[in-house]
Amino acid sequence: MHIGEKIIDRPLRWGMVGGGRTSNVGYKHRLGALRDNTAFQMVCGAFDLDYERCIDFGKNLGMDPKRLYPDYKTMFEEEAKLPDGVEVVDIATPNFQHYEVVKAALEAGLHVICEKPLFFEVEQGLEMQKLAEEKGKLVCVTYGFSGSQLLLQMRHMVKEGMLGKIHMVDLKYTHGYGCDPKGDVQSEGQKWRVDPTKVGKSFVLGDLSTHTFYESQLATNDMKVKQVLCDRQAFVGSRYPLEDNAYVLIRYEGGAVGRMWTSCVDAGTIDTQVIRIVGSKASLEWHDANPNLLYYQEQGKPAQTMVRANDYLCDECNADESLGATHIEGLSESWANIYLKFAAAIDAKNRGDEEKLKNMVYPDLQHGIDGIRWISACAKSADQGGVWVDFA
Repeated sequence: MHIGEKIIDRPLRWGMVGGGRTSNVGYKHRLGALRDNTAFQMVCGAFDLDYERCIDFGKNLGMDPKRLYPDYKTMFEEEAKLPDGVEVVDIATPNFQHYEVVKAALEAGLHVICEKPLFFEVEQGLEMQKLAEEKGKLVCVTYGFSGSQLLLQMRHMVKEGMLGKIHMVDLKYTHGYGCDPKGDVQSEGQKWRVDPTKVGKSFVLGDLSTHTFYESQLATNDMKVKQVLCDRQAFVGSRYPLEDNAYVLIRYEGGAVGRMWTSCVDAGTIDTQVIRIVGSKASLEWHDANPNLLYYQEQGKPAQTMVRANDYLCDECNADESLGATHIEGLSESWANIYLKFAAAIDAKNRGDEEKLKNMVYPDLQHGIDGIRWISACAKSADQGGVWVDFA
């Protein structure tokens, strides 16, 4: 159980690029990083392309105006001159800016926490992987739902063979808020998401399904994907060639199969993310709308509902809980859990503790690259008329 005590010697000095007043995600990052004030300390920011708005926003967060910057290049340059300069940079910008900012941050000797999807191309991810290794720095990826504790319980039960041999993985992440296209032109946080020059090859495949894909990898102990087949649609025609709906079939190494439905035009649905893993003996099912419950169904026996923060859950699961079983946890706690792991991983890297680092479970650069690979393979399959495409 985590109750806010420090797990590293001192908070890491942390700054943000993007994530300002018009951002849809910035507050989630700050909620995650600053929950306990023992892992990260916010010291600087280049929150906005509008510098006056950046300054006003930063002041309203209680920050020193001298450490609010007009752009990331200025921030990295000026912070490097300070004895207490930034150590970790958080990138909460639109997708098209991720690559250039991550590269600049690593070259400046900073650890990086970046929004997903990481980059447009797998090759860019491999380039940054090499640069991170050269600089001795980490790149972490904010798959924000993945800090939900019961995903680690699923991982444990799959690893222990409680489901038997895994046969099927059924995935879903849909909502209906894209049914009305007004947001495509009126919302600052939506405009760039439907612009191929800013979002890349996909809309919902990148914006939504990468979350669920990573969570499924977490829960299945990184089952290797062999091939995917994708059929995608733009039911709001102005979004073409991007998609607002997609169905993906998955073939895993070892014979298991899976499917993913992702959509922002699932009318009437507020937000639905489901992970179901079916084995030869039993199945598990988890819903992000009720992340405190995990459903376990063993063939021929009564169904069980497991509740977060109980002693019958594995140690890895309960290590992340903080409120007790009688209180509900949700997305903010999930973000805080992954940020705590980011801090522990960065601290281990700084101390040269590679043994601890290799045993940690958190969304790292390799998982970010796998997310790019997922988007690229799905888009390639769909663009070729819905054919099987190798994942590697």
